[in-house]
Formats: sequence, C-alpha cells, structure tokens
Amino acid sequence: MTLRVLAPIIPLSTPLVSVSSEARTIPPPVLLRSFGRLHLMAFRDLREFMAFLERRDQLVRVTASVKADLEITEITDRVSKAGGPALLFEHVQGYDVPLVINLFGSLERMAWALGVDRLDDLGARIKKWLDLVQNRPPEGLIEKAKLLPELAEIARIGPHEVRDAPCQEVVITDHPSVNLFPILKCWPGDGGPYLTLTMCHSTDPVTGKRNIGMYRCQVFDDRTIGMHWQIHKGGAAHFREANRAGQRRMDVAVAIGADPASIYAATAPLPPGIDELLFAGFLRRKPVDIVRCKSVDVMVPANAEIVLEGYVDTDELRPEGPFGDHTGHYTPLEPYPVMHVTAITHRRAPIYATTIVGKPPMEDAYLGKATERFFLQLLRVVLPEVVDMNMPIEGGFHNIVVVSIRKRYPGQARKVMCAIWGMMLMMLSKFIIVVDENVDVQNLHDVLFRVGNNVDPKRDTLIVDGPVDALDHSSPYEKFGWKMGLDATAKFPEEGHPRPWPPDIEMAPEIKALVSERWREYGIPLEPPH
Repeated sequence: MTLRVLAPIIPLSTPLVSVSSEARTIPPPVLLRSFGRLHLMAFRDLREFMAFLERRDQLVRVTASVKADLEITEITDRVSKAGGPALLFEHVQGYDVPLVINLFGSLERMAWALGVDRLDDLGARIKKWLDLVQNRPPEGLIEKAKLLPELAEIARIGPHEVRDAPCQEVVITDHPSVNLFPILKCWPGDGGPYLTLTMCHSTDPVTGKRNIGMYRCQVFDDRTIGMHWQIHKGGAAHFREANRAGQRRMDVAVAIGADPASIYAATAPLPPGIDELLFAGFLRRKPVDIVRCKSVDVMVPANAEIVLEGYVDTDELRPEGPFGDHTGHYTPLEPYPVMHVTAITHRRAPIYATTIVGKPPMEDAYLGKATERFFLQLLRVVLPEVVDMNMPIEGGFHNIVVVSIRKRYPGQARKVMCAIWGMMLMMLSKFIIVVDENVDVQNLHDVLFRVGNNVDPKRDTLIVDGPVDALDHSSPYEKFGWKMGLDATAKFPEEGHPRPWPPDIEMAPEIKALVSERWREYGIPLEPPH
C-alpha cells in the first residue's frame, strides 16, 4: 500500500482526479475580506475544497488498489485516530470511481469547510445572525450603518435555482444501479454496504417545506436502499405525515458530495422552519445553486457529485441493519422505510464521498464539535446565563454535555438542565454537568475536579425520564429512558448547604507574574504551565 502526498502547490490546471480526462479542473478559492481579516468565502463544490486541502498537505492520494469491503475502513480508522489527513482512494477494486473520506477529520479542516479560521469564529458569526433575525436593533446610527453589509448578506443567501447543473452531466433512467459507486461495507457485522455522508431530501406533505438530513442508507440491492429515519428526525416526520394523509408515494433524493457547507448543514440541529440550504448559504456567504431532479419533484444541490432520485412507499418497511455506529457498538436490525431508485445523475467523472463511524475519535466527532459551537449560540438565546459548553468527543455527540453558567440564584443549575433537555435534539442528552463561569468546560481535568469536589450525590443529582437516542443500547426501553444532571456549581445556603463555601486556592497575581518573568533564571529544564 502506498500513501503519497503531492507537492503543496498544485497547478490550478491540474485535474484533482486523474482517472478520467473529463474530470473538471480546480478553480482558485474564493476569498472575502471580513472585519479586517482574510477568510474563505465559499467553496463552490467538493472538488474545490479537496484542492484547497491538498495545497495544504491535508489530503493524501492513496494510489494502491484497495477494497471497499472493510479495508478502507481499517485504513481510515487508523488515520483518523492519529489526527491524519483526508484520503482520496484513486483505485477502489471493481470500480472506476475514486472515493474520498475523512474530509472533516480535524478541527482545522472542519473550520475551513465552514469558511472560518476557528470554530469559535463560526459561533461569533451565528450570534450576529441570530441578533439580526431576532430584530434586535443596534443602538446609534454608526452601529446601524455597520450592520448594512450583514443585512444585505442575509437577503441574498437563499438557494438559487438553475437549469444546467454539474450533477446532471450524466443522467441514468434506464436500469439505474447504485452499484456503480464504491459504497463501503464498514464493519464485519454490518448488514451490508452503507451510504453514510448523505444529504437525504424530503418534503413536508402539508407545508411543502424541505428537510435535509444526514441519514445512513443501507444498500439492499442495486435499486433499493434503506432510509434510516430515526423517530426524532425531520425525514421521519415527513414520512408519518405522508402516511397519515394517505399519500402512498413520497418523492425523495439523496445527494452525495456537495459543497462542504451544504454537507454540514444536513447535520445541523436547526430550529423548526429554518431551511438547511438557507443555512448553508449563510455559512458560504453566497446562495447554494439547486436544480430540479429529473424523475422526482425534489430540488438538490446543483454542484453535487452524485444524486440518487426516487421515492419511498409509505406502506413499506424493511429490516435494516445491523450497523456499526458512532456509539462504538452495532445497532440492531429494525424496520425502516425503503427508497426505490428511479434515476441516478452524476458528474462525468464523479467522486464518491463517504465517512465511517465507530469508536471515537473519528471524522463525525469534528462535525459534532462544529454543531456544539452552533448550538451554543441557540442555547444563549434562551439561557443568557450560559458562558460556554462542551460536548466531549468521548460522549458520542450528545451523551455528555458540560455547560458553565453565571450563577446568580438558588436552583439555577437545575433550571439550565431542564431547559437544555427541552431544546430540540438536546432532549437526548444523557448527562448534563453544570459548572460555574470560572471553570473551563473544554478542560475535562478541570470539570472532573469540580465534580469530585462540588457535588454531593444526594443533593446535587437530578434524575429524570424521557426520550433517549434511538441508538442508545443502554436504555432498557427503546427510545425511552433516564437522564442525569449534576450540579457542580458552588452552592448557596438555600440549596441545602448551610456551611460556608470555601474559596479556591489561587496564587497572588504578582507572584505568578514574577515567577514567569524569572523562570529561565531558575534553570529548571521544563516549560512552565500557563
């Protein structure tokens, strides 16, 4: 097996994928100067993002012949856990289509995908957007003038319909087969190959609003795939509404390999009524081009690599699974809807984009960290006392949530726990730990120190029952179980702690400054902690 990193500077006339002379060349990245700093404005498509990563030694071409059955998973798992680059497998045995994986497998790449230097910058942009959409007027004429560019941006980021689209350069309506693409069987116990990095499009039969979610799709045969719409997700709601209305056929489409902002938007926990492609336009700072499918009434990203078109029969369920999931365990065989493929469209030389999940850390962990920064801003709208939050990778997205708050009154930590459990998919959080504002929630050493020292198990533990993740095998009941909140804040007398709360041990600031200034004089061969 050969791993080969190309030179960091690639001629822009060089095709990213050399398997076909018809492959498109890579345009230069689009840049925007914002607030005095240079930021990526938008990646037009998957290929531009891949070229950007390759120029920064963050994408490796694997030239050796590899198998889609298990081998690519094992390679990628090792690379992902080592903090390695995105991988482009140019020769997957039995296929003429290259495969790219681990695109979002670091905090740095995740930030670049969303057009920011750091994920915290994403939070700052979202905060400004939320302030605007909530109609919070700025004070003073100068402040109003400063917001004009942002207001103009919001007005122009909605999806833009086009007639000619790269994703429809090739249209297959006569015996379309998903077996054209190197779909991975990820783990030995999986029920079959799975599409994973998907954008599954469906439409609410009542309101006509679209939903786009990243759901796994098991390949049953060349024309049918499973739609893993968990009960809490938007696609499942559309399916139930269609069934209730007696609508037998429900049009759907699965896009693969769109621009990175649109891919991420399919995973984002957006408030009800917020369109994923509108959110993607906000992230990109420009609209997402969309095109109408050839065989169904669904709009999809025009710059996607591959689109599977079809329908779901609302009376049909089929056993789906097992699947090695982000919990680190296999999810069992369960009935889910079936998509019947009526057409496949793709670029002339398509790239198949995918991901794998399993025991963390893996690529999905970094998608989750982006969501953490996004959801923090939503949380602050309802809970302004929240300072920061951390959804540790070890918790598998939402199983563990740590929040710091500005505590001002008795019972505030419990109020925050209950509010979080009431916010969209945060209802699935199994453990919520609340700490004071001076605690760094990103430092689990600091968090566990507070849990060990500030928590009386009887007084400071809140246990409630309610909905849990459909993938949670620890719950005795499917999709229903118990959750725990830990109040690790300093306690007030009214909270059942009549004794004085002791102050933290802290060195005098002037002594800390003195020691830092003189450290080299001491001759101690260690870097001092900050």
